[in-house]
Amino acid sequence: MFTMTRFLKQHICFLVLALCALAATAQDNDKILNRQYADMKKIHFGFSIGANFQDLNIVNNGFQSEDGEQWWADIPQHSPGFCVNVLADYRLGKHLNLRVAPGMYFGNKVVQFRNSNGNPEEMDITHLRQSQNVKSTYLVCPIDLKVSSLRYHNLRPYFTGGVMPIFDLAKERSDQFRLKNNDVMLTIGMGCDFYLPFFKLCPEVKFCFGLKNILQKNRPDLEDNPQMMRFTESVDKLQNSMVVLTFNFE
Repeated sequence: MFTMTRFLKQHICFLVLALCALAATAQDNDKILNRQYADMKKIHFGFSIGANFQDLNIVNNGFQSEDGEQWWADIPQHSPGFCVNVLADYRLGKHLNLRVAPGMYFGNKVVQFRNSNGNPEEMDITHLRQSQNVKSTYLVCPIDLKVSSLRYHNLRPYFTGGVMPIFDLAKERSDQFRLKNNDVMLTIGMGCDFYLPFFKLCPEVKFCFGLKNILQKNRPDLEDNPQMMRFTESVDKLQNSMVVLTFNFE
């Protein structure tokens, strides 16, 4: 079963290297303090663009159908999606800010099903493996507390933590899995403020963990289709998880 730990290992190196490269580029301007009073504003606004890597934590139960098939679900690989947000930042103190960033996340994840009792020599490959492309259009509203360090020249690292309600605008379809269209995710992230002459550039990495079981177990649309219902019956829980890389312009 593909876990969130393995997912992070695949992408964390790239994200850290991206932050390090931006930090190295900013060193040339350290002698000139840009935007010295930017952090004293009570409230300021901005926007962000970036990429998201969506995942599902799948808990299989080993269900075996009447014809002896035993299906297991997994997400073997990921493709990046696109995200865009608007940002409002409220200064609570010297090192603490409240941030709200409503936006849209677009992405997809391909769930693969494998029959552990299938015969590879059968002509019909659907008895051995199947797949489902789950496309998502999330309406999100992250609410975070941002804890910043002291400013060092034109750099200021920070950490974030908060919650992110999400609502999936994608239409429901009669597939192997049907997912609930709302969830709440816990988020934790890190980033760095780069003070440029006319604005702040803030690359940020955020890890998001869904709190709800989003699998719809009640499938009246499949009551007369046990060949499709077996996929839902073979899984106990589906939980969202996501890694988001954004570039905030403030």
